Order: sequence, then C-alpha cells, then structure tokens
Amino acid sequence: MKRLSKIFIAAAVCMMLTGCGIYNKYDETKTTAPVDAFGPGISTGEGFSIADMSWREFFTDPLLQNLIEQVLANNTDLNSIRIAVEKSEASLKAAKMAYLPSLYFSPQGTLGKFDDNPWSKTYNLPLQLSMDVDVFGSITNKKRASKAVLLQTQMQEKAVRANLISAVAQQYYMLQLLDRQLEILTMTDSLWNASLETQKTLWENGKAYSTAVNQLESSYLNVKTQIVDTHRNIRATENALCRLMAATPQHIERKKWGSSALHHPEAQGDTGQRMFDTRFLKTGVPATMLEQRPDIRMANYAMEEAFYNTQAARSAFFPSITLTGTGGWTNSAGSMVLNPGKLLLSAVGQLTQPIFARGRLIANLKINKLTQEDLQKKYVQTVIDAGNQVNEAMADCQAAREKNAYYQRQVQVLYDAYTGTHELMDNGKASYIEVLTAQENLLSSQLNEAMNMYKGAQAVIALYIALGGAIK
Repeated sequence: MKRLSKIFIAAAVCMMLTGCGIYNKYDETKTTAPVDAFGPGISTGEGFSIADMSWREFFTDPLLQNLIEQVLANNTDLNSIRIAVEKSEASLKAAKMAYLPSLYFSPQGTLGKFDDNPWSKTYNLPLQLSMDVDVFGSITNKKRASKAVLLQTQMQEKAVRANLISAVAQQYYMLQLLDRQLEILTMTDSLWNASLETQKTLWENGKAYSTAVNQLESSYLNVKTQIVDTHRNIRATENALCRLMAATPQHIERKKWGSSALHHPEAQGDTGQRMFDTRFLKTGVPATMLEQRPDIRMANYAMEEAFYNTQAARSAFFPSITLTGTGGWTNSAGSMVLNPGKLLLSAVGQLTQPIFARGRLIANLKINKLTQEDLQKKYVQTVIDAGNQVNEAMADCQAAREKNAYYQRQVQVLYDAYTGTHELMDNGKASYIEVLTAQENLLSSQLNEAMNMYKGAQAVIALYIALGGAIK
C-alpha cells in the first residue's frame, strides 16, 4: 500500500513539473521590419515621421477638422467597434473572475406521504460554493487569451478610426477638386459661348460655314453636360460624407481649392508641389513606424491569443480539481426528519483526469498549433504589405510632383495657343477647327492639372495612414 502511495505521489510530482511550461508567458517572436522595408530610394530621415503628428496637426483646415470630429462621434461602424471593445472588456473581466469561487443559494422543499401516515414536510436552505483550482493553468491561459482578444479589438478600433479619417479627408478634397473643376467648366462655358456667338455672327454675314457653327455648338453643349455631371458628383460626394456622419443629406461647408495644404514642417503654407514633395515627406525608421500600424499590432496580438489558446489546449490533458462545499439549514438528515431543523455542513474535493476523450484533446491541440503557425506567416506578410503600401504612396507622391510642373507649363502654353488662334480666326487667318482644337486641349489640360493635384493630396494621405498615422 505504501508503495502504491509513493508511485501516486511521484506521478503527481512529474505531472506538476511537466505542466509548469503551460504557465509561460507569450514571448514576442515578431519579425522586425528591415531597414529597407519601404523599398530602395526612400529616405527615412532621422527618426521623425509625418505619422508622429496627430490628425489635427496633419489636417490643418478647420472645416475639415470639424467634419472629422463629427464623423468620429457619429459613425455607425466606429460606434459598433466601440461596443465590441466593451464586450471584450466584459469577457476579460469574466475571465479574471474565474479564479473566484461561485456561490449559489438553492432552497428546496418537499411534501411526502406514505400510506396512511401524515404528510412529512422537509426543507433545505443551503448555500453551495464551488471553486476550480487552477493547478495547470487552464484559467490563467484563458484569461491571457481574453486579454489578447481585447487588445486586438482595440487595435481594430484604431484601424477603423484611421480609415475613417482618411476617407473623410479624401472626400473633402474631392469636393474641393469638383468645385475647382466646376469653376474651370463655368469659365470655359462663358468663353465658348462667346466664340459660338462670334461664329454665328460670321455665318449670318456669310463669312463662315454652318458646319463651323455646328461644331462649336456641339463642343459648347458638351461642356454644359460636364457641368451637370459635376454638380451631380458634388451631390454624391456630399451624400457620401453625410453617410459617414450618420446624418441626413446636407451641404458640406468647405474652403476653396488650394486655400489650405496638408501640413509639412518644411513646406507649411505652400499649396503647390511642395505639398507632395517627397523631400519633405519623412517616413521615419521602418522598424519603428510600421509597429505603429494597427493592423500589424493586431496581427501580433492574434499570435498572442493563439499562443495562449495552445497553452490552454495543453492544460486540458492534465487533471482538473474542483472544490465544492455546502452549508445551510435543513430538517432532513438522511432518513430522519427533524423539527426544528439543524445546521448542515459538507465539503467535497474532486479531481478529474482525462484518459480517453475520443481524440478531441489531441485534435484541439494540433489545431491550435497550426493556427499559431498560420498567424506567424500572416504576420510576416502583413509587414511586407505595409512596407509596400508606403512605397506605393511615396511613388504616387513623386509622380504627382513631377507631373505638376509639366501640367502647369502645358496649361500656360495651351492658353496662349487658344488666345492666339482665336485672334487669328477673328482676322480670318485660322479655321474654326484650329480654334475648336485649342479650346478642347486647354480645357482637358486644366482639368488634368486639378486632378493631378488631388491625386498628390490623396497620395500624401495614403502615406500618412500607411505609416500608422491618425491613431492619436
């Protein structure tokens, strides 16, 4: 008998020692972003990054700031993720409370009768206490996994918030672009109307052909349709912003195109190409900046959750110990009925060791290990994708900057060509086709210049978000 006791004790000690590893904390094995994570040719500056600025510092337009604040306060998706955060906090609180015993009050009453004997009345007024002893880390690992889930949800909230800020800013600048395009089209409408009236006068006096009038009128009417389309696009963009604010359709107040620029310390107040000049767009050190991104931090917390889920799966192979106790007042003591009742106390300790669970425990452990492996690979891919997004945004900024100077020169050249051709036509030295071509080329160039400026601003916003900006 003593020998069996020693064997049991030795086995228990071995199980305890084997189970110690399941209390280990998560050790981050994340992949650090390499120095060239943003790609070749991108200067990282001296640690400073535009992402270090809060969105209020980055977007200096007070009307845009007010718009962003309304969206952050009222957006339905953001409010939903905030509720998800509160749910995760409640789950974590419940996981922490699992260390404590549970207490129940379960009164019972019974009426019994046997043959002609009188009715017997029995009652129990017990308080039942039950407690799981966390010897092998099951409760601890579940609590730590719940905390990792909470951290993921918080990062998801930051990601949704940053994406909303980006969407609002882009829609706001799109409204400014549409206003600028409408201004160009309205001015073109006035100029082309004058040209059309001139051609009509020449035709009435026999100095021009009707085909010239028809061609000019066709182009003039095309401008009219573009004006209608632009008005419609303005309405659609305003409605999209209202939807983000969870508000009914309304006019969105905004400043004039080019009246305020995105903030850069070295290019503050300049609304020209310096706004998206890559020399003034500091990205910072990749290893530092990419870790600010909510998606990368979320991927890391997902690996942490998987780690603790694996630990919990290991814990399931070890015994579970439950302590239960009952204390209360009863008049039922076995086969005896006592009146008045007496105080009854009882305590029970239970150990349950899994022996055969039809493969469920082994399968669960393997699934959790594979999940860990999968999430590790996804984390690496997330870091690579983040660096690629930064590289793409920087390339877009550089392209917009280079094209900006060309567009400015093109607009000036085509404007001179248009005015010169128009004068020649008035003097009978140029045909209406030359004037028509000059008019259409000038309009196209002006619209392209405005669109390029918007794409530059869009690229700067994308870079700001790609570096982990707008989370402050």
